[in-house]
Amino acid sequence: MTETSRMTEPDEVALLEQEDQPPAAPPRASGAFGAVGWLRWGWRQLTSMRTALILLFLLAVASVPGSLLPQQGIDPAAVQQYYVSHPGLAPWLARLSLFNVFAAPWFAAIYLLLFLSLAGCVVPRTYRLARSARALPPPAPRNVARMPQSVRHQTGQDPAAALAAATAVLRRRKFRLRTGDGWVSAEKGYRRELGNLLFHLSLLGLLAAVAMGGLFGYKANRLLVSGTSFANTVTALDVFHPGRLVSSSDLQPFTITLNRFQASYVRSGQLRGQPSSFNANLSYSAQPGARAQQYDLRVNHPLNVDGVKVYLIGHGYAPVFKVTDGTGKVVFDQPVPFIAVSTSGLTSEGVVKVPDARPDQLGFAGVFLPTAVDAGGTLESVFPAPLNPRVSLISYKGNLGMNSGPSQSVYQLNTAGLTELPVPPRPLAPGQSIKLPGGAGTLTFTGYRQWASLAITYDPGQVPALIAGLAALAGLLLSFFIRRRRMFVRAYPGPDGRTVVDVGGLARSDPAGGFDEEFARLAGEFQAAYAGETPEGKTD
Repeated sequence: MTETSRMTEPDEVALLEQEDQPPAAPPRASGAFGAVGWLRWGWRQLTSMRTALILLFLLAVASVPGSLLPQQGIDPAAVQQYYVSHPGLAPWLARLSLFNVFAAPWFAAIYLLLFLSLAGCVVPRTYRLARSARALPPPAPRNVARMPQSVRHQTGQDPAAALAAATAVLRRRKFRLRTGDGWVSAEKGYRRELGNLLFHLSLLGLLAAVAMGGLFGYKANRLLVSGTSFANTVTALDVFHPGRLVSSSDLQPFTITLNRFQASYVRSGQLRGQPSSFNANLSYSAQPGARAQQYDLRVNHPLNVDGVKVYLIGHGYAPVFKVTDGTGKVVFDQPVPFIAVSTSGLTSEGVVKVPDARPDQLGFAGVFLPTAVDAGGTLESVFPAPLNPRVSLISYKGNLGMNSGPSQSVYQLNTAGLTELPVPPRPLAPGQSIKLPGGAGTLTFTGYRQWASLAITYDPGQVPALIAGLAALAGLLLSFFIRRRRMFVRAYPGPDGRTVVDVGGLARSDPAGGFDEEFARLAGEFQAAYAGETPEGKTD
């Protein structure tokens, strides 16, 4: 005869879980906090899970401007274009470091606080999880029949033989066992704690990997005109954002040459003018004197050279100008990158500075139109490809102010010491010139080249961050799909001389269910082990 019952007793469950709980702290004496007391209180607040979640939320919110606004370390040309489009708002955003969010002091403060909070929360929890993973099952409760899952068997075997049979079944099922006088307890699913342990350590490792990239990595940008090259040195880079522990001697000594840049656009339909492909043909050498190699740099297909990734992030046009000064000497003959201010027609703005001109220094500011058309008396570009290239300039002479005062942007012209020349602005086609009045010289628009903007990124923490992320995912999977469950068996003589076997079960974590079936299956195996008897009774 077999009796089974199923009922939940909170007190019994709490008693079973008590062994895994950390001991309660002794009560503190009442009185005012001293300095040490306040420090301990502050540390407890910082390392609480609630604070860690708040800081994680703040970090996510702080990252939003870095996704919405152009970043100086990723696309300085877009930042320059934002200044042109929003001249009043951009300086205020720059004061708040919103164009360089991930290097801002306030972002670093949130990140460091989050790291400290997680470290203080994870390390003690890791110790507790490791101790829990090594712990033996708790002793069987006195009244096994009051467990959430329970069944009662009767057998003709003596209690020791019945317990031995149940122990053999549990050992075959890979349960961790603990035996006592007239009882056996077993537990399974310790890998769940291993998953928790792996997840928490991986989370801390992920933050450490990101910090490694911030300390030992660097980001840089270089605008490269077709036909020119550069070496990876601080002086040759347009923008350089080093990590805290990076010096100029730590840069990898590669060189890159932009052989040509090709851009294709949709020429008809609703998507007319949209880009279809970008391709920058590069030649690069990983070391000085090494053989040059070819690479076609495309969007989302970076060049990996000596551990550094080079991305294609932008492109534009560089009109070529030839300037002859008032003495008849050619003082300027080179391409000048213009920055796009319109994405539809790729209308670009730029300046030309000629500090070597005589008798006066010369400056020019204007626009380049890849496909120029006359729209109601206003010249504008209607297509980004150079189908009808034109350039329109305003001419100045005087003092450019480049020999004194603060450094100037190559994309802006300081007109404080300049006088605008009375030259009617007219669009110039390749090969056309404008003669400056007063014998100041001549400017000729000889043609154009294309330029590509390269983002150079070195992050030694990427691979460790990937490993930590995969380990955290593995830990989560272990935690979600493995459940801790306990089985308890007590055997004792019954009033009729037969042995009574009480079997109880408890699933410590079973959100998806399934323990009922496992318990019933194990109970059936126990019963089969008792000399082939068949259980009787019912389950409530």
